[in-house]
Amino acid sequence: VRQIQHLNSVFQCQVPLLLMNSFNTHTETMKIVRKYTSHEVPIHLFMQNRHPRIIKDTLHTMAESIDSPKECWYPPGHGDVFPALYNSGLIDQLMAEGKEYVFISNVDNLGATVDLKILKHLEDCGAEYVMEVTNKTRADVKGGTLIEYEGKCKLLEIAQVPPKHVNEFKSVKKFKIFNTNNLWVRLDAIKRVVESGALKDMDVIVNLKTVEEQRVIQLERAAGAAIEFFKDSHGVNVPRSRFLPVKSTADLFLAQSNVYVMKNGELMLNPDRPFNTVPIIKLGPEFQNVHNYLERFNGADVRELDHLTVSGDVTFGADVILRGTVIIVANHGCRIDIPAGSILENKIISGDLRILDH
Repeated sequence: VRQIQHLNSVFQCQVPLLLMNSFNTHTETMKIVRKYTSHEVPIHLFMQNRHPRIIKDTLHTMAESIDSPKECWYPPGHGDVFPALYNSGLIDQLMAEGKEYVFISNVDNLGATVDLKILKHLEDCGAEYVMEVTNKTRADVKGGTLIEYEGKCKLLEIAQVPPKHVNEFKSVKKFKIFNTNNLWVRLDAIKRVVESGALKDMDVIVNLKTVEEQRVIQLERAAGAAIEFFKDSHGVNVPRSRFLPVKSTADLFLAQSNVYVMKNGELMLNPDRPFNTVPIIKLGPEFQNVHNYLERFNGADVRELDHLTVSGDVTFGADVILRGTVIIVANHGCRIDIPAGSILENKIISGDLRILDH
């Protein structure tokens, strides 16, 4: 919201924020959006479709009627954004307001911001759809990549790769880029493609899950898979800073740390950090739950940190400074309390350490 507020203020425009929700997230999102009613940013919520889960053994749907419990349904992936946006009526509304393009990103990607250079590129080249890609590292080997197939640009996901070719797909030498899921698309092109029914031919990903002790099938689509249906669509290689997803507590640790600073709603690498890379963070199972993670960490100065591994029953006091490589492992049955104000630089701590007030 702050990003868009700044954008609208600088350019004296009225760019809205659109949030696509599923039936699982709509109510909570409504509560959060109410906090921003005074920010003068138009916020529109729209719902994606829901599909019935399919019981693997029988191929019958779990849902017996439209009123079946929500456990019987699933949101069919972010590829549903195009028909859902069309069905909401927002495409016609936005076009009537003079809007031409929509920038789409995952809500957990904190690096996804409006980049006017990419917008100008769309305008200059006339492309209807542009996907931001970035260089693949060993941490991104499962990310989808772009390929040319039968003369078209297509997204290839790991779920579509035969088992014998998975290692080849993961190779950072053969497939050097991956999809960030930051997408720039013309609104009139979305309308045309949806109305023509072309998206019915989008690649489908078969996702197997266990629900109520039953193996079920979910048929999902990725927004990137629509790239083949738009004219002059292509990928644009962008800096890694435009891909900062928060999918784990380790990601959350980095996003909340002083490795980054906030400027006009955008996360930027802290100029006081002596390196232009982010530290590697590995947290054990004791930190995987957000509530437990917040109880164990009390803020830390990590501007000079390269690598942090924490495992076991470990708790950090306030104002701890971590530098270089720090590894802390509390063995089974042991506990480690890092005292407030501690400075740990290139340290390995294991065993049992607890300091109590006398």
